[in-house]
Amino acid sequence: MNAQTIERPRTQGPGSGIGGAWRVIVLNDDHNTFDGVAAALARVIPGVTLDHGYAIADRIHNTGQAIVWTGPKEPAEHYWEQLKDSGLTMAPLEQG
Repeated sequence: MNAQTIERPRTQGPGSGIGGAWRVIVLNDDHNTFDGVAAALARVIPGVTLDHGYAIADRIHNTGQAIVWTGPKEPAEHYWEQLKDSGLTMAPLEQG
């Protein structure tokens, strides 16, 4: 049997690994309060109000984690670091 390599067409340009859907995920923990999580999310993530921060905090509490931002790698790294520095428990940054 001959092994044949099938080359798939490129869907993104060179260096595109830094773009795309990088996910910033906050994990549930036993030391952050709903107030603290909501405030950190509202302060760090663009477009997240304090009320939306509470809704995300509730999702984190009930499911163990929540994706709080998705987008290009550079801002994802920035938001991940800011949330971690705020004391939140973060999952490793992942590309989706």
